[in-house]
Amino acid sequence: MDVYLPIANLAVDGLVIVALGLATGILSGIFGVGGGFLTTPLLIFYGIPPTVAAASAATQVTGASVSGVIAHSKNNGVDYQMGAVTVAGGMAGALIGAGLFALLQAVGQIDVVINLLYVILLGTIGALMARESIVAIRPSLQGSKPRTAKRRHHPMIAALPYRWRFYRSGLYISPLGPLILGVIVGVLTMLMGVGGGFIMVPAMLYILGMSAKVVVGTSLFNILFITVLVTMVHAMTTRAVDIVLAALLLLGSVIGAQLGTRIAAVVRPEILRLMLAVIVIVIALRMAFGLGVQPDEIYTVVIL
Repeated sequence: MDVYLPIANLAVDGLVIVALGLATGILSGIFGVGGGFLTTPLLIFYGIPPTVAAASAATQVTGASVSGVIAHSKNNGVDYQMGAVTVAGGMAGALIGAGLFALLQAVGQIDVVINLLYVILLGTIGALMARESIVAIRPSLQGSKPRTAKRRHHPMIAALPYRWRFYRSGLYISPLGPLILGVIVGVLTMLMGVGGGFIMVPAMLYILGMSAKVVVGTSLFNILFITVLVTMVHAMTTRAVDIVLAALLLLGSVIGAQLGTRIAAVVRPEILRLMLAVIVIVIALRMAFGLGVQPDEIYTVVIL
């Protein structure tokens, strides 16, 4: 089923795009990530221009996040107070990212930067997640009981002033930590089309020390608002949002998010994290390979 994408200026198989949205939606429901970290590289591999892929993926992530937040909120799995702080930071970060995006686009380096950021971030986070998952799985394979890790925030977070109580997360920390985290995620969402969940979830667990029960839902809550803002900014500034592409991705992702939530309830968390780590590392390696290979067309002529 061929579908023409007006902004990307090419025809694609609509069923393939819907299937891609379904896969990223499932990841959203399982891990609390928006799925953009997977959608954008796969769209690039499929032949979509990186700028259009990043802008349109942010739109698709919004739909998956809505579905995921609704599912998790039914189980009291969303800390709305923490989410409001990270959203405030994310909005500021998105505006900063918009300026960087426009600057890099003006000098003709935005495509290279998007690919390079994916290689660095996905490679690093995938390796850390794989190591943590293997450490968690090893005791059960050896027949011993896993050590229960104490949940506590990073010393740098403890040193920040103006502490608040985040009751649902079980924390008494400064809001400056979540605020800065939100800014970083907002910048990355604007530049890369990611929801930022693949950074937000580990940071909430290991830096902020949040309860695992509310991490996924709170991450999706943050992603929801930031991707809405990023989509609006892209539509008004870069004009790289392909509404047809976004609609096809959205169709699959909303269904996938509900399926992912059900899968997360029955599979061991450490197994899921290891699976995600493997996916992330494979994508990083594939993008690194693409950066080192000469493209079929070295020069591209753009008519303004």
